[in-house]
Amino acid sequence: MDRSPVRRRVLPGIAMLTALVAGTAGLAGCTDSSGTGAGDPKGGGNTAVPAQPGKYRSLPQPCKAADPKRLRAMLPAVDSLTTEQRDQLYAGTAEASYDGDRHVGCRWNAQTPEGTLLLSVTFERVVSYDRATTSDDDKARQVYVRRLTDAHLPFPGPTGPTVSPTANPTGGPTSNPTGGPTTGPPPGGAPATGSATGPGASPAGLPGGSGAPAPAASGSGSAPASAPASPSTPPELGSRVLEGLGNEAFLDDKLAAAGATAAQARTVRIVFRTSNVLVTVEYSVQPSGPGTVPPSAETQDRARQLAQALAERFNQ
Repeated sequence: MDRSPVRRRVLPGIAMLTALVAGTAGLAGCTDSSGTGAGDPKGGGNTAVPAQPGKYRSLPQPCKAADPKRLRAMLPAVDSLTTEQRDQLYAGTAEASYDGDRHVGCRWNAQTPEGTLLLSVTFERVVSYDRATTSDDDKARQVYVRRLTDAHLPFPGPTGPTVSPTANPTGGPTSNPTGGPTTGPPPGGAPATGSATGPGASPAGLPGGSGAPAPAASGSGSAPASAPASPSTPPELGSRVLEGLGNEAFLDDKLAAAGATAAQARTVRIVFRTSNVLVTVEYSVQPSGPGTVPPSAETQDRARQLAQALAERFNQ
């Protein structure tokens, strides 16, 4: 019996069923269980957008970044210097660098009858190697926070009712003068009565401290209290966080013995961040006479003016 005609009638039906099943499977692959589509992040799709690169892709030449007039004010040359020696003084000496687009610096050294003046400027461009989670700016801020912590200054975190006071060592609520429990910082930003004043809290009256507990910096534990002013430094001019300089900035003022003499050398270091670049200005005055202490106001003012000029240069 010849069955070939029957076979010809069955095969087209099987082909149509196979095509229908394949089409249904393809449709299921394009949608999730909620019908929102595979591109929906909630459906498990890979739609993460990489973090944007930093604003700066290169660095200026540090030896030419400072205004010559400002350099002459910070590093006055003695009259005995020749024109060539003056040019060499203000040209500065570039620091060794293996990558001029990542880390560069310049140093100046001026000898005067009153003592030695040292100045250095450093530019560091921070790059994140994990753009999937961290931008260049975020990475630069992490580096800045580490340096702020190393300078023993409080990390300037958010203030307001969302910031809880320092925890009571006994585990109970911190009490206030009225006898009721305190659930947040009282009005005015002052710490609650009985709150701890150890690391992570800035006691009122110290430079850079607002009286409110400073939140801990990421990855560094509790932030230390603000550093007290150096001897012969007015409290308002001590090491502190600065406002209006780059995205964030701080100033570190220290006194140290100047060589074998009894003179005190003052070093003012300013670090500020602008986008993904960290700038460090360090200005040191080392008197030659014993018992001499460089004035904090004048030394800080010169360093701050140079730092502000560098910040404006980056913003041009």
